[in-house]
Amino acid sequence: MSWLNVPDPTPGDAASCDPIDTIIVPRTSDLGGFSVRRALPSARRRMVGPFIFFDQMGPAELLVGGGVDVRPHPHIGLATVTYLFEGEMYHRDSLGTEIAISPGALNWMNAGKGIVHSERERPERMTQTRPLFGLQSWVALPKNLEESDPTFQHFGTEEQPEFADQGVSVKLIAGSLYGHNAPVKTATEMFYADIHLEPGAKVPLDAGWEERGIYTIAGQISIAGQTFDPAQLLVFKPGDSLVVENTSPYPARFVVLGGEPMDGQRYIWWNFVSSSKERIEQAKEDWRQGRFDIVPGDEEEFIPLPDRPGP
Repeated sequence: MSWLNVPDPTPGDAASCDPIDTIIVPRTSDLGGFSVRRALPSARRRMVGPFIFFDQMGPAELLVGGGVDVRPHPHIGLATVTYLFEGEMYHRDSLGTEIAISPGALNWMNAGKGIVHSERERPERMTQTRPLFGLQSWVALPKNLEESDPTFQHFGTEEQPEFADQGVSVKLIAGSLYGHNAPVKTATEMFYADIHLEPGAKVPLDAGWEERGIYTIAGQISIAGQTFDPAQLLVFKPGDSLVVENTSPYPARFVVLGGEPMDGQRYIWWNFVSSSKERIEQAKEDWRQGRFDIVPGDEEEFIPLPDRPGP
């Protein structure tokens, strides 16, 4: 298949042999029953394409009675992107959306000028032990859409493009990659895909994208002679050819992400993202004064505005 045309490094060209710009080891937080690894934002890198926030949840085995219980909270200026490998989360938002997200499905919530949502679990699931493993990221909106109306999109696992060849399998989560297009509507040109490599398999990553990253999930991958274990974010130099290989005897899994640079600096405070510090201050006051919409069916609780935004 043409999408699996793997280029070789250029002899004598050091850049083609060392395409890695930054390696980020996420900081880990214990949320009581499961851990979260945060790769973005980082002191070493604030964004990769439109991605301004990137968390790995789990892997964990949730105990009876415990689990995911994120009370209603607000967002502006971004889209939340939830993708699970194992488990389930139950999403409600101020648009009236109520939906469970299952492994391989995609929740894409565009906050625009303001939205409120909660992420919990259905009561019947909490009566048994169950797994949780997945990714949650935020993509910043371009300036002309920061004040757009909020929207929500959900796509089941069977609705997203999947393709495979020569020990490489790809599920395209969002954007465009290897000649395929995901159905989710995005605000900027980008890519986000879940990739499996069988032992001995290799796959290229298009050098046409200016900002590109890989987040390692399972197994080991090798790039330019360097080997990387799970839970690392690798950010690459623009324009360099890149080949990802699995030189281990076990399967490997990772996600690729990135896109074009954003149209200017973005500020992030708690759950708010904006090109304007003043807009973030307004959002803080709006939440403090109860001016955001409520979440139907989940009106009794909310997360108060923190004194400081946290890590």
